[in-house]
Amino acid sequence: MLLPKRTKHRKQFKGRIHGKAKGGTDLNFGTYGLKSTEPERVTARQIESARRAMTRHMKRQGRVWIRIFPDVPVTAKPIEVRMGKGKGSIDRWVCKVKPGRVMFEIDGVTEAVAKEALRLAAMKLPVKCRVITREDW
Repeated sequence: MLLPKRTKHRKQFKGRIHGKAKGGTDLNFGTYGLKSTEPERVTARQIESARRAMTRHMKRQGRVWIRIFPDVPVTAKPIEVRMGKGKGSIDRWVCKVKPGRVMFEIDGVTEAVAKEALRLAAMKLPVKCRVITREDW
């Protein structure tokens, strides 16, 4: 699973996901892509699950690019622990995805295979997505 090698600070504030994506809104590598249409936190497990679904459907042909990286630590306290005693330890890593962000790109397969692979990947993610192609823009 994806996680940073090192970070400047061990724990972060929760924050909010405001506005539209500032960058990463166009296809840079592949011919087909999966673009987010709503803001949400996507975990490293969800990214890996989507990647596996795509590569399995493509039968390891073509190429997949992951355009998001989980660099935000999320903390959690263990189950049945009383309130207080400080912030919990790091539980998982997430990526804050804004609307308009391209999350995955695919190239080297037919249009039908690419669209189905991206549809399967979208099922694994907590955000509503749409499949985009180079012809769209």
